[in-house]
Amino acid sequence: MPGNADVQVNDVVQTRKAHPCGSDRWQVYRIGADIGLRCLGCGRRVMLTRREFNKALKRNIGPAAPTPDEAG
Repeated sequence: MPGNADVQVNDVVQTRKAHPCGSDRWQVYRIGADIGLRCLGCGRRVMLTRREFNKALKRNIGPAAPTPDEAG
């Protein structure tokens, strides 16, 4: 089941429903009791419970490409 995918910080995930900005791609920035996501379309940050996250998750795309700042 895709909702139970093992996600890590900096993974990019696709959700079932699009954000109002039109993007359905999110980057995971926090994992704990809640999952922190940042919209890759507009940069908005949201927190979802694990249950909400598992329900909204369509697929785990994988680790985000490093930005020029992170590359060195």
